[in-house]
Amino acid sequence: MRRTRPVPPSPVLLAVLAVTTAGSLLLTPHTATADRKPVTREGVEGAKSEDAPPAGAAVRALAAPVTGLVDTGRGYPREQVLSADPLNPADKSIKLGLTPYHAIAPKLNALQQLGDRVSVEVVGRSAGGHRLYLVTVTAPESVAEARAQERMRQQIENAPALAANSQAIKRSYKAPVFVNNNIHGNEWEGTDASLRIVERLATATDTRTRDLLAHSRLYFNITANPDGRIAGTRANANGFDLNRDFVTSSQPEGRAMRQIEIDKQPTVMLDLHGYVNGTLIEPTTPPHGENYEYDLFLKNTYANALGMEAAVNGLGYTPAKDGVEAAQIPFRDQEEGWDDWPPIFTPQYAAFHGTVAAHTVEIPLTVNNRAYDTLSVEELRRRSAINVAVAGAAIDATLDFVRGHRTSLVADQIEVFRRGASGAAQVPVSAATVPGVPGIGPEDVYTADFPRAYVIPAGASAQRSAPAAARLVDQLLANDVRVTRASHAFRLGGRTYAKGSYVVDMRQPKRGLANVLLADGRDISGKVSVMYDISGWSLGRLWGATVQPVGRGSLLGLPLRAVSAATRVGHVAPHGALRLRLDDPREVAALNSLLRDGVSVRRAADGSAIVPASARPKAVAAARTYDVAFDETKATGTADLRRTRVAAAVTPGELFALREMNFEVTPVSTAVLNAGFDWSGVEVLFVSQGVAYEGLNPAARTALDAFLGSRGLLVGRGAAGAALNSAAGLPAAKAVEGNGDANGVVRVVNSGRSLITGGAPEHGFVYAPVWFTDLGPGVRVDQSYGSGNPLVSGHWRSLSDGSGGPAAAAGRASVVSGPHAVLFGTEPLFRDHPKGEFAQVARALLTVPTTTTGMSSRENG
Repeated sequence: MRRTRPVPPSPVLLAVLAVTTAGSLLLTPHTATADRKPVTREGVEGAKSEDAPPAGAAVRALAAPVTGLVDTGRGYPREQVLSADPLNPADKSIKLGLTPYHAIAPKLNALQQLGDRVSVEVVGRSAGGHRLYLVTVTAPESVAEARAQERMRQQIENAPALAANSQAIKRSYKAPVFVNNNIHGNEWEGTDASLRIVERLATATDTRTRDLLAHSRLYFNITANPDGRIAGTRANANGFDLNRDFVTSSQPEGRAMRQIEIDKQPTVMLDLHGYVNGTLIEPTTPPHGENYEYDLFLKNTYANALGMEAAVNGLGYTPAKDGVEAAQIPFRDQEEGWDDWPPIFTPQYAAFHGTVAAHTVEIPLTVNNRAYDTLSVEELRRRSAINVAVAGAAIDATLDFVRGHRTSLVADQIEVFRRGASGAAQVPVSAATVPGVPGIGPEDVYTADFPRAYVIPAGASAQRSAPAAARLVDQLLANDVRVTRASHAFRLGGRTYAKGSYVVDMRQPKRGLANVLLADGRDISGKVSVMYDISGWSLGRLWGATVQPVGRGSLLGLPLRAVSAATRVGHVAPHGALRLRLDDPREVAALNSLLRDGVSVRRAADGSAIVPASARPKAVAAARTYDVAFDETKATGTADLRRTRVAAAVTPGELFALREMNFEVTPVSTAVLNAGFDWSGVEVLFVSQGVAYEGLNPAARTALDAFLGSRGLLVGRGAAGAALNSAAGLPAAKAVEGNGDANGVVRVVNSGRSLITGGAPEHGFVYAPVWFTDLGPGVRVDQSYGSGNPLVSGHWRSLSDGSGGPAAAAGRASVVSGPHAVLFGTEPLFRDHPKGEFAQVARALLTVPTTTTGMSSRENG
């Protein structure tokens, strides 16, 4: 156990984390709580109705691509006059004495007028439609100087061996620094601290400032989550925690931050959060991401943390006088509980783009949640003022660190890319390789076994997963991972691959990011007792495409060409009836668009959709829009498919995924049903949370029973869905709950005869896994957990009594169906992430009463 100064003992920390969603250290009466627990799921419990995501938010997010932010046709400053936003007296930041969103644009206009150092760009819009502002502070640059900076930036990434010896880079490259603010909307103060620092830097004439701006570009994302800032919510308008979305990139705010990382390529970044007392300054405890160049990352992140700690403590706040505890550095002061394993957090994701010092900084005094509603305005403003000062001290210390270490920071970024491009081995951390960092032990050593390449096969055998492969390739490219495509068949690693196969060469500058996205990951259940968030996320296993690692072999001479986008796979057969597979969310979205347009579609025996030849023009439009294939078929189908309207009591991620697949969804809850719900407008009730049978009044129970007993279908997910199924007297299935903290990628076995899971991927995602036993008559097992230990990657331990672990789940049913119900023990729509599993839910939703030909009136897989 490493400790160099007295801090609250780790067991106390873990106990707090385990029992509350507010897991900050409760050290003084002044200390309130942060939104913390070992594993964090988005949810709607306790959410106010006005905080619900708007129906059109999903569409806006999907339709808001972020383009590149590189502009070599302009120098600095890049000034513009921003139009004003409407005055909003309901903005939650006003009560705290902080800057409301509508005051930001006028403030930025004023800052640009202070001199020639401040530039403002709009880098996108939030899910709720608000502008996202990136402020750049640097010494003025001519167009030629800006172009030279961009050439050097590109050389650092693309030719790191040359960049390492470039005198021009050592002499004149401006080290990029990125300060990200307010990614959690109800953690406000980073925005105000950044605005104050920008204002000071705009006019300061001291030697320190002049030197800093001559040798650095400072980028401030003023508010990463304006929706949440206005509403006082952690999430954006779609209900998403943006600091969990960097692998999936479902939200426009996350895509904007991703593009900043790619195009600005920061050497150092801060992500300002709240609230933990004393101020928490990363680097974190184990486990550490195995794909980082962690020796370089730890060296710089720890050194900068020491400077921030000194600056924060130097403000002079005390527990007795102000309720402010001394700052803490988890790597040094705690044993576990603040991991940097998943790449879903902003600083951890930044490391894969060459950032060699990256921090979450948790400022101390809580002003959100219960505190916001119960404390006096005077107390809230006192706390906010302290928090702004603490955030400002952290930023100032970081700028001092960059000014003093510019050359070595740039050199270390170059080394990250050089190792990737050359295939060099990682350097395990130790006292010898990272001198000056106390307490490094074997518990800190995590390294990856990088394959020589990954292949995403094409050809007849990969036809089923072609839309998934195209989506995966586009996701890799959007993350700045290089992908090539074969113009002819080729052999690699002892196998032959068809023309059109994609190859990801793992000797590339961002190999760590390529591997973190495509690799299986690791079972780390034995490494630590608790994890801060999810522990498995593999796009290679969860996104529906076939991905094959190749351990060794030469790529020289192979017929590979770099691609900038996946080849489109959509087509429509020129003759006959058409068959649309329903294995992919894009295919489901295409189906629902056809049904919405009134096309008569029938289900085939394997669960696919049969579209009549007469609808070919509409199929062509759908193929173009959703990039899916309509093949010729002689099948006539077995039952009509109709547009399915869904009442859903689900997480924001599940709601977003359902709308992504073009389902017509009406959010419901126990309160909505008790108020009187018109069941005639829906065919399916999908429940994963928010509806409890025992909480329904008699009239609501009667209406629900009538719906489920006649024409309706229940699709239940997890313990809540299974409980409703049991309480409503639907098909017998005993739900067994596993460890509630367990999560990760698991092996599953699908029933080949199931309309729900037939042909589905052999891996799924779990969070608080559930399995089913004691199945009643007519209940079918559609999917089971794999034998032995089904966990491929993630964190899944048994409970203290030995129950609830992966061995207990092995071979047990994970998805079951019967008359009027389908139950999932996995989490196939989690945070809009496991794309390869979406179709299972879609097929379940489509098993509603249908008009049939020679069949019973209901088809259950």
